[in-house]
Amino acid sequence: MSADRLQQTLDPAGDAEDRMVAMHSDPRFDQLRRSLMRFVLPVSVGFLAWYLLYVLMSAYARDVMSTVLFGDVNVALVFGILQFVSTFGIAIMYARYADRKVDPLADDLRAELAGAPAGSSAGRTGGRA
Repeated sequence: MSADRLQQTLDPAGDAEDRMVAMHSDPRFDQLRRSLMRFVLPVSVGFLAWYLLYVLMSAYARDVMSTVLFGDVNVALVFGILQFVSTFGIAIMYARYADRKVDPLADDLRAELAGAPAGSSAGRTGGRA
């Protein structure tokens, strides 16, 4: 037996590393990745398109962006404020989505990696804001 293999046998971290490597082929881990990508990819593409629209309109449609809606408020200001609103909205939507779809499975996998049986409450961090 090599010195490295003996060290892994004596070192609990080596066992944890083996479990982590094995976890990558677990169908539940693939499900976790798919759940995350199901939200992250379309929302990221949508937000980047929305941001790009704002930038392009600011650069090439100055007449439209300078249209006064009321008082000193123009279209550019409304677009800029909506960028912040959409950012916070996405953060809130992600927190809710993660609480429902991602976190329960991630908590179970984390608990299993830590050595607790799957489905136990060990490793659960509680609700998120």
